[in-house]
Amino acid sequence: MFNFANFYQLIAQDTKLQPWLNILPQQLTDWQNAEHGDFDRWLRALAKIPTGQPDNVELKSEVSLANNEPLAMGEMKKLENLLRTFHPWRKGPYRVHDIHIDTEWRSDWKWDRVLPHISPLKNRSVLDVGCGNGYHMWRMLGEGARLCVGIDPSHLFLVQFEAIRKLMGDDQRTHLLPLGIEQLPELRAFDTVFSMGVLYHRRSPLDHLIQLKNQLVAGGELVLETLVIDGDENAVLVPVDRYAQMRNVYFFPSARALKVWLEKVGFVNVRIVDENVTSTEEQRTTGWMTHNSLPEYLDPNDPSKTVEGYPAPRRAVLVAENPNK
Repeated sequence: MFNFANFYQLIAQDTKLQPWLNILPQQLTDWQNAEHGDFDRWLRALAKIPTGQPDNVELKSEVSLANNEPLAMGEMKKLENLLRTFHPWRKGPYRVHDIHIDTEWRSDWKWDRVLPHISPLKNRSVLDVGCGNGYHMWRMLGEGARLCVGIDPSHLFLVQFEAIRKLMGDDQRTHLLPLGIEQLPELRAFDTVFSMGVLYHRRSPLDHLIQLKNQLVAGGELVLETLVIDGDENAVLVPVDRYAQMRNVYFFPSARALKVWLEKVGFVNVRIVDENVTSTEEQRTTGWMTHNSLPEYLDPNDPSKTVEGYPAPRRAVLVAENPNK
């Protein structure tokens, strides 16, 4: 069982986050009572991972930890086997002592595209919606964030995050909660809200944008990253069934259409800061994620298209502000 007491104590001392305590404990109790086939096995492996106090932690240029004296070979192999229990590792990479967790996604490349365009994170409170295993939250801490809260309903992502956090020395500046954005009240408590790789999974994209806006303080910043298509302000793709073999996908606007959507729900100073075609070097099968990946999802005769015939994955980053009122 997970103990979220530290997070409850933390938000009890934050006047903006205190109201969350009215519903959060019951939500997390309900989550704990829900069954998941592999969860007990993952918890047993997590319990064997030592809580470390690493001599060297790097979060600004990468996510890595190490001791001045390398771990003994036997300890290293034991730790690697435990971490491999949590396959598949999708977001990263991580360097844990001399173990390179080579994840499916080069999430550091996305961070490098996003970081130059956002407000400095120093001393800011941050919400990362759909945070996966929390890779980007560690990079946010590396940029000086005061508090990072991630939400993602996946049991596996929570266990992966907690494994890294234990090895980091149980850092209390970042927390992952197994919730979806629709379960959050209107907190209006965070200086920066990230939603990266989430919008196309939402049946109602405008409702998602409103939910994100409702988590920001007045003047706070939204960082939105999602799949897009080429086109003008009216261009939107709605896949008939799958897109790149993904089932739960709904709306793929153009970046220009997405800018209009953000303005329509009340964001201001909306900017398209990056567009990028996803490469098979950025998303691929590895030893830590051995399932099919992007190379198998593209048309082998025309990699500019998915296997279903849609345009290959193209992603955009937009930055917007919540009005100061």
